[in-house]
Amino acid sequence: MKKTNTALPHNIPTTFNAENYHQLCDHLAGADHDLKAILDTYSYPPMWTRANTFEALVHIILEQQVSLASALAALNKLRERTIQLTPDAVLSLSDEEMRACFVSRQKTVYIRGLAQAIRGGEINLEMLKQLSDDEVRSKLISLKGIGNWTIDVYLMFVLQRVDIFPVGDLAAVNALKRLKQLPVSTTREQVLEISEGWAPFRSVATMMLWHYYLSNTAKKIAPVD
Repeated sequence: MKKTNTALPHNIPTTFNAENYHQLCDHLAGADHDLKAILDTYSYPPMWTRANTFEALVHIILEQQVSLASALAALNKLRERTIQLTPDAVLSLSDEEMRACFVSRQKTVYIRGLAQAIRGGEINLEMLKQLSDDEVRSKLISLKGIGNWTIDVYLMFVLQRVDIFPVGDLAAVNALKRLKQLPVSTTREQVLEISEGWAPFRSVATMMLWHYYLSNTAKKIAPVD
């Protein structure tokens, strides 16, 4: 595998992108032999990203505690039903129509709450791009059904923030334990301590962990907030 220059710019980036992603992977691999083994064995992870849209947040909500395939099936049903998945379109759907799109009653409440917050101006997705990670978290955590895991994924996939470790993500945590040969009993605090060694590029390290996990198992389950 051809490696790019591992030297980082003088100003540490706050986001990852197509230009710096492989460089950040190489930098992490140079500092952690276990992450290097992932690159050597499986090459670079995909750069998972999503557009900054209402649909993207709906998708993340749908992924809570279900298989990725099930979440995508529900998202596709919503797309078919609404043509364009917007807050107004979702709020026009009845409970029966939401159920027909494989959306549970609980997640219907969450998605409608998000739609109302965006339509009412409480949440402005474009403005979130201008806020710090903590400010984004403070804005979104107030919405029912949107917890730290959902926000972590939004920060990583949508805003492409470079230093997030989603400690509530079972796949990432299990991959870390397997990679580092840690006991199942390893605590949340111990996992966070290990992840701090990858700062300030924990998002990229997490994508390497997901790549390792998906390359080694068929399990694709997202956690609940």
